[in-house]
Amino acid sequence: MARTGRRPGTSTTREQILAAAAAAFSAGGYEATSMRQVAADAGVDPALVRRFFGSKEQLFGAVMASVFQVEDAVGMLIEGPRSKVGERLAGFVLDLLGDVERPGPLLGLIRSGATSEQAAAVAREFLAKNMLGEVTRSLGVDHAEMRAALAASQLVGFAITRYAVRADALVTAERSQLVAWLAPTLQRYLTGRAP
Repeated sequence: MARTGRRPGTSTTREQILAAAAAAFSAGGYEATSMRQVAADAGVDPALVRRFFGSKEQLFGAVMASVFQVEDAVGMLIEGPRSKVGERLAGFVLDLLGDVERPGPLLGLIRSGATSEQAAAVAREFLAKNMLGEVTRSLGVDHAEMRAALAASQLVGFAITRYAVRADALVTAERSQLVAWLAPTLQRYLTGRAP
């Protein structure tokens, strides 16, 4: 008789679903990704995906959170000299984006946000309010929401220009060069004097 119910041992089902969803959103974008496809790729029943994550929007948000590892990232970004937060943020995002020829899942999530209003709404909420908003609130700066939104705009614009448009100067630049160029602008947005 076949066994039913939960598998014995530690469950990694949630992580398998997140990995499958990250791959699907990265490869096909938000609109082309279905909960059923994610379930098939993860080797689980579609009802289980809905049970863990609810809607596709919630799944997309969970993938963003898993890619960014928000608690760890915010802690890393606000620790250390305040004058280097822009540098830490630039390096962190470059590492998430990965190599131009083999980008990480963050690029697919950004592309999804650029092509789908639903994904854009989730990305806006996540980047400006949850991720970078938490950084600016932790830094105790004025205009925290504006600063977070401006930093997000810089990073998203950079990602699209380097990885999707593939501007030659950005594609061929070394990581250290890119951090050096991005860091002062991010620093000004995050901690500089407001106009």
